Amino acid sequence: MDDKQYLVDELNVKDTWRMFHILAEFVEGFEVMPEVYPAVTIFGSARCKPQSKTYKTTHRLSRLLVENGFNVISGGGPGVMEAANRGASEAGGKSVGLHIHLPSEQK
Repeated sequence: MDDKQYLVDELNVKDTWRMFHILAEFVEGFEVMPEVYPAVTIFGSARCKPQSKTYKTTHRLSRLLVENGFNVISGGGPGVMEAANRGASEAGGKSVGLHIHLPSEQK
């Protein structure tokens, strides 16, 4: 038998209540998503510059998606996600930016 301890063995009361907070955020997401449906999610590098081919392509793709009845969901950061949100917004669609903290992308 494996004697290795897993992090789940070290949960305390504060951690278990944190799970309820996470679940509440999950439920809230399901309540909000019908307002955005149908949608396409786009994620990519935060370091992508506005003059790059990738940025311009993402911007155009987002505009085309909106023109064809879709909304856009992306990260809330710069780069590819900014291009996605900007293209959707300029085309008159809904644009949702989901912000998560990724230390490697926060430069």
